[in-house]
Amino acid sequence: MKLQHLFSTIPGIPEHALPEIEVSGIFNDARKVVPDGLFVAIRGVKVDGHTFIPDAISKGATVLVVEDPNQVPNNFKGFVLRVENTREALDLLAAHYHGDPAQEMFCVGVTGTNGKTSVTYMVEAILNHANMPTGVIGTVNHHLQEKVWPSEMTTPDPIYLQKRLREFKDDGAQAVAMEVSSHALDQHRVDSVPFNTVIFTNLTRDHLDYHETMEKYLEAKQRLFTDLLWMTDKHPCFAIVNIDDKYGRRLHVADPAVLWTYGADKSADLHFRIKSMDFTLTTFELKTPMGAIEIQLPMSGTHNVMNAVAAIGAGLSAGIPLEKCAEAISKFNGVPGRLQSVPNNKNLSIFVDYAHSPDALENVLTALTKVRESLNSSAKIWTIFGCGGDRDKGKRPLMAEMALKFSDAVVVTSDNPRTEEPQTIIEDILKGVDAQDKTRVTVMVDRKEAIQTAIHKAQEGDVILIAGKGHEDYQIIGTTKFPFSDVQVAEQALQGRT
Repeated sequence: MKLQHLFSTIPGIPEHALPEIEVSGIFNDARKVVPDGLFVAIRGVKVDGHTFIPDAISKGATVLVVEDPNQVPNNFKGFVLRVENTREALDLLAAHYHGDPAQEMFCVGVTGTNGKTSVTYMVEAILNHANMPTGVIGTVNHHLQEKVWPSEMTTPDPIYLQKRLREFKDDGAQAVAMEVSSHALDQHRVDSVPFNTVIFTNLTRDHLDYHETMEKYLEAKQRLFTDLLWMTDKHPCFAIVNIDDKYGRRLHVADPAVLWTYGADKSADLHFRIKSMDFTLTTFELKTPMGAIEIQLPMSGTHNVMNAVAAIGAGLSAGIPLEKCAEAISKFNGVPGRLQSVPNNKNLSIFVDYAHSPDALENVLTALTKVRESLNSSAKIWTIFGCGGDRDKGKRPLMAEMALKFSDAVVVTSDNPRTEEPQTIIEDILKGVDAQDKTRVTVMVDRKEAIQTAIHKAQEGDVILIAGKGHEDYQIIGTTKFPFSDVQVAEQALQGRT
């Protein structure tokens, strides 16, 4: 792409001032630069991309986009553009380089501490059911129907995001459902995505190692509903907000957007009431701006009903009839690692879930507790969990408190310890265990051993929740990823149970 055409998306640059340069690609990682590439120097949380400018030049970069031109070598013969914010510039350039693919699709963005993955998968199910082929970008993977790409983070950087959106469009996608993380919003990764519909699921303690305070965390989420909705040229655009959440009630929404609230609160625009629930099926009534209906969701848990209602709101915003949305939800086959059942003939109810925050753990355990009560069962609930290393340490004892509140037996183990000592993480978790609760807690550093032990000790009818890693098929120890799947380990333990 010609530099003049590429930079036409950046305001204030006179075209006559630009040299006749053909740009072969956009990069923010100096190691990946190719000859005639454009390198954008990003000031990261830990590393400043400006320090890698010489490496980018040695790889063949002929165009540099920087905030500090003083860090460009004096002998550089290419073109240098100084901007106030290279993150914003990278977002604009990446979208333009790939032809602004999101302009041609119905775009749904989902943000919140919990529920993002489930909601995007449910939105996908509804839109696909309405013959709108839908790509999904999120934590588990990126996929469009049978085609799957790996995911390195919840929301990729603009270069990979726009490349993926272009691939979706070229492969026939008419819509995309995206998880939008607070990091991505804070770092302007999705500013060039013109959203049709944005969803707020909830806000609870997480990522304070990055945001520092809950108010800053909220401010990052807020951008999706104000800044980005003001910038979108999709009309009408919709904001679907969880009114049961205290932060959802505080959320501001840009004037051009249609606001639909959802929740169990009777004032919600999309209001639900659960009629019955067991471990595999929930029946609920839903009232919406488009009418009322009874829906059967093949999942358990009030939080999953909330997710389904949010997704139905997105479907309605796309003009899909309520009955068709309900049909799609009734056939929904779940999300990997989200209250995923591990089938067995041992009369055990075993679930693997990604819950790695106190609120997420509470949601899942509340669901399992309510079902146990409705069945008048005396079965024990076992919870196996750990906490990730190099992440918010303050939530560790809170996770223990939540596990003990709803469980009969708790096994504390490793999650992804990363560069921290597993035992140190466990000691932080145990600060949330009172003296009278210690008899209900077992510590096993080895996660495989912890899962095996719980499955072997559980009695028939018991419920076992393996929390924290969900869909992940690895465990990060140090800086290395080792193959590890909670589901597979549980299946192996079941084979060894007599």
